[in-house]
Order: sequence, then C-alpha cells, then structure tokens
Amino acid sequence: MSKVSKQFLIYTFMIMGICWGTCMICSLNGLSLKRDYFLYIPYMLGGWSPTIASYIVLKKNGRVNNFKEWLKNVFDFNHGLKAYLLVVLLAVLYVLPQCIVSGYEKGEPIYIMFLAIPLMLLGGGLEEAGWRYILQPELEEKCHYLVATIIVALIWWLWHFPLFHISGVGQEGQNYLAFGFGVFGMSFALACVRKCTKSVGLCVLLHCLVNASGASFKINDTIVGNAVMAAVMIIITLPIVYTNKEKQC
Repeated sequence: MSKVSKQFLIYTFMIMGICWGTCMICSLNGLSLKRDYFLYIPYMLGGWSPTIASYIVLKKNGRVNNFKEWLKNVFDFNHGLKAYLLVVLLAVLYVLPQCIVSGYEKGEPIYIMFLAIPLMLLGGGLEEAGWRYILQPELEEKCHYLVATIIVALIWWLWHFPLFHISGVGQEGQNYLAFGFGVFGMSFALACVRKCTKSVGLCVLLHCLVNASGASFKINDTIVGNAVMAAVMIIITLPIVYTNKEKQC
C-alpha cells in the first residue's frame, strides 16, 4: 500500500472515529439524531471524513496545489455521452435487481429523485473524493483491479460500521451483512466508472444518483436481494472494464 493510501486511511478513520464515536457514546446515553439535532455536526463531519482526508493528503503530498485545483479534479464532468450512459446503466443495475428480488414500495415521484441528487452530495456523494479519487487508483498501482476493488469494498464496509450503532440514522436496525453486499455491488460499479472514464466527478454523480433513488424506490432490505445485485454488478462491470482497458469514455 502506498504512502498516500496509508495517510488517507489514517486521516479518514481518525476523523470518522472521533466524530461517529461521539455519536455512538451519545446514543448509549439516550440521545438520538431524531431529536438532538446538535448531533448532526459530528454525524456529518464523520460522513465527510474521506473528503476531508482527501484534500489534506493530496495537498500534503503535492498532488494538488490548492483547494481550487482539488475541486476541479473532484467535479470533472466534461465527458461524452457514453460516460454518462454508463453511469445511468450502473444506477439501474443497482436498483432493478433489488426491486425484483426483494420487492419495494413506491415512494416519491421520479422527479423528486432527480431533485434530490444535489442534496446527496452531502449525503454520501462526496465520499468519492477519497475512496475513488485516492484509494482505488492507488491500490491498482500495487495489485490487480479485481483485488483492489475487493479491498476498497471491505474497507468501505468497515468504515460504515459505526452508523449501525448510532440512534436516529438510516442504517440503525438494518442488516449489516445485507448492507455489505450492497457496498460490494456499489464498489464494483464505482470502480468501473473510475477505470473507464478516469473521472472522480462521475463517481460522485453515480453515488448521488443511487442514494437519491431511495426517495422513489423504497427497497426492502434483504441479504438475498443485495447479494443478487452485487453478483449482477460484478458480472456486468468486469467485461466492461476489461474491454475498455485502453479506452476512455
């Protein structure tokens, strides 16, 4: 693992541990985000830990000169139609198998889902400034794409663990194993976008789109449904990556 990867993980887990650890301690003492709104400060900061760590580490190692350059690299949306179609395809492949296998309830109208996409920058999308901007490509320098993606998935899954023990958040009461399969599926989708397009911004967009889809599709949380989705995602994305090795969308 490279020095940059190690520094990124240290900063990410340190910030997350302090912030979400605070939330966990408060939860053990009867506090909840549903009514104790001040907890949103450490909760949100913990969620942005990969984003914060990304800028700190890249600036420290001379990979970016300033915040403006970092922002430009994260929000790089100047790509062709093929790249955006890939994002849409993978978003559909994330939602559809789960809807078919696990079932779902209709939520808000579809247009609400699209309106929610910008809000999801704060609700997960900006994580990609760390996981796919730094960790995925850095690991690919040291090991095979498939191995790198599995390692990122495992780390990403572990990083989410405290959320299942914080009162008032979406993950409270959910099945951690089912969530893990969801993380694996998303990891392969996001790694595919990063590999084929070289874009961090499109990874951010895919993450936001998938998170926003929850507004319109209230999918039942099951291990089987998430496992099927992960399998479908792996089967579809690996050929896409290997047939686009020398190309860029």
